[in-house]
Amino acid sequence: MTDNTLKQIETFLNAWADLMWSTPLVVLLVGGGLFFMIYSRLQPYRYFGHAVDLLRGKYSDPNDPGHIPHSQALATALSGTLGLGNIAGVAIAISIGGPGAVFWMWVTAIVGVATKFYTASLSVMFRGHDSLGVLRGGPMYVIMQGMGKRWYPLAALFAVACMIGALPIFQANQFIQLLRDSVAIPAGWATSEQHFTFDVIASATVAALVTLVVMGRIERIGRLTVRLVPTMVILYLGMTAVVLYTYSSDIPAVFLLIVTDAFTGEAAAGGSVGAAIMIGVRRGAFSNEAGIGTESLAHGAVKTTQPIREGIVAMIGPVVDTLLVCTCTALIILLTGVWQSDAGLEGVTLTARAIEQVFPVTGIYLLLIMVGLLSFSTMVSMWFYGVKCAGFLFGAERQHYYTPIYISLIVVGAVVSMDIVNGLILGTYATMAIPTMISTLVLAPKVNSAAKEYFAKLRREKLAEAELD
Repeated sequence: MTDNTLKQIETFLNAWADLMWSTPLVVLLVGGGLFFMIYSRLQPYRYFGHAVDLLRGKYSDPNDPGHIPHSQALATALSGTLGLGNIAGVAIAISIGGPGAVFWMWVTAIVGVATKFYTASLSVMFRGHDSLGVLRGGPMYVIMQGMGKRWYPLAALFAVACMIGALPIFQANQFIQLLRDSVAIPAGWATSEQHFTFDVIASATVAALVTLVVMGRIERIGRLTVRLVPTMVILYLGMTAVVLYTYSSDIPAVFLLIVTDAFTGEAAAGGSVGAAIMIGVRRGAFSNEAGIGTESLAHGAVKTTQPIREGIVAMIGPVVDTLLVCTCTALIILLTGVWQSDAGLEGVTLTARAIEQVFPVTGIYLLLIMVGLLSFSTMVSMWFYGVKCAGFLFGAERQHYYTPIYISLIVVGAVVSMDIVNGLILGTYATMAIPTMISTLVLAPKVNSAAKEYFAKLRREKLAEAELD
């Protein structure tokens, strides 16, 4: 394939992504989230404490239908969202949209809490059986079971987009790039011009490790992610704490910059508020996936008979993913000033440069560990999403054909242009949001009805416990 052809593909995919992430989709995601906040009367926001009880297994019954407990369902969903979008994606958002993009990422997360409550509740409420009779959840089953078979084209649209959007090319591309820059080139195993052989060997090794995990299906993925996710978050919080301590006097100014630039857009490409909003919402949605629908495939696998319980658990996702981890990345980049001094850098390399400012010797290796854990866990979870969508479209007995394609694209993703990868993944994520948000808006009254009953019962139980005490 010639350089000219690759350039044409790159231009087409990025133009498609820009078209998909235009004003109508932003209104659908952010406006839809605001609608869910108002429609729910903010009631779900009052139950984060109950979410913790659910994660601790207080209300779990091993005999309930499903495959994994609440903690593993959330960990699997988080491992899919806590990916390189939190590190490379935030860097890209700041590079293009300026510091103000971070503010709009926060907005996306806050309204995304309500969106996650509705989408995850529906993923359990309207579970269906695949062609082998196994109970499954996810937007395509929500559409078919909740809206009827005549809506199959909408369900198929989600499944096709998810099969592509779940591909591991972005994660592989950014992880191998960091591994090459931080290890291979300094060690003399590759150069900035000649690195194809290293990229192939390194990505093939990652592909083999992913294969070992996905052979165990969702149960093994759940057991892996419930250990990896807390480790990743604690490691990153520790690194960020050192950065905050080092630049403590600059913290108020950085937060002020984020807020003011959100409404002036001076640092955004083209210097417009619209650019900051578009980039922030795009990256926020890509990060926490509220309204996208992928995480509903994980939440739909939970062991429970109460849909509202998983909706409550799912609300933790945007808080951890965007308000916590993405904010850590943003503060690291903005406090160190690399977003201005190293403006030519992009993606994970910009974040790496920022961390090196505070950890000149060990920083790159700490980030490498973090990125390795993030990309690996995300690739494992995304395989589950993609393979289940393949099973929905072509039959569960044929879904295994998706796996070798998925694994091989770990290698392909490591050697292709990031601009091609970026355009393809962002475009398909936008496509997934359309059927997910439409079905959630249509079926929201079902969630409200179930929530009213569930929360009333929960209050009665707490009153009874208080009387006994």
